[in-house]
Amino acid sequence: MLRTILITVLGPMLWGTSYVNFTEFLPTDHPFFVGAIRALAGGLLLLAINPRIPAPQVMARYAVLGTLNMALFFALLFVAAGRMPGGLAATLGAVQPLIVIALSSILIRRLPHPLQVVAGVAGVVGVGLLVLSPSDHRPDLIGVLAAIGGTCSMAVGTVLIDRWGRDGKPLEMATWQLVLGGLILLPVAWIKEGAPPVPDGPALGGYLWLILLGTAFSYYVWNRGITRLGPSGAYLALASPVVATLIGTIWMSEIFSLWQWAGIVLVLGAIALGVSVKRRDGANAIPPSLTIPRR
Repeated sequence: MLRTILITVLGPMLWGTSYVNFTEFLPTDHPFFVGAIRALAGGLLLLAINPRIPAPQVMARYAVLGTLNMALFFALLFVAAGRMPGGLAATLGAVQPLIVIALSSILIRRLPHPLQVVAGVAGVVGVGLLVLSPSDHRPDLIGVLAAIGGTCSMAVGTVLIDRWGRDGKPLEMATWQLVLGGLILLPVAWIKEGAPPVPDGPALGGYLWLILLGTAFSYYVWNRGITRLGPSGAYLALASPVVATLIGTIWMSEIFSLWQWAGIVLVLGAIALGVSVKRRDGANAIPPSLTIPRR
């Protein structure tokens, strides 16, 4: 189990490199296009490794997951990033574990452990200490709604991965989520932003990092981990804002304050507590025969 946790957390850690990569090397005036290329190219790369087309029923589920975890999430994430400080957006994203455990109790009848709620609240507080500063401006309402919407979208997708992950291998599930999500987002990017600029050398390097490690590899290990750890694995996503802040601090030669170090410790503690509940409490597992109630 520890090996699975360590491999799974690599996904959020790599996601944490995406912000500095995007702002420093990629066309910031084409965020939807970058998101579409990230998803589609990463998915096609995985498809080349495992060229298998799933059954229509399974493909339909992958389309739902691709819409939630890739197309909709990327779109709302970039809207939020353009309208509000990144620190506030990261803090709003840190509520995902709380949404996941709430949705799990509704969709798959898995009652949350009290310690999971404690860990989720601690994670939000920790990320707030880590990334918020007194210079942050009053948040834009649309940006806040977009950040919360993106967090809810991926939270629903995380719960469905836990349930539907039994239908296919993690590599296949990551592949088709990315391909279908990219295909959905690409026409939106074309209509909204038009043709992107021709990438230069640094941009090509940024795309390679984003596609190979920040998407293809990271989403594979994330899907693999969620199918094994269950919704409690969502706490590992809190590693993403920690890594993003660490990279930003090193890149900009900033110095951590005492409050930031306290935030890092609190977030890492929340991750350890949230995941350890699943390891101790096997009674919360749902039998494979249980289906998600239709809405």
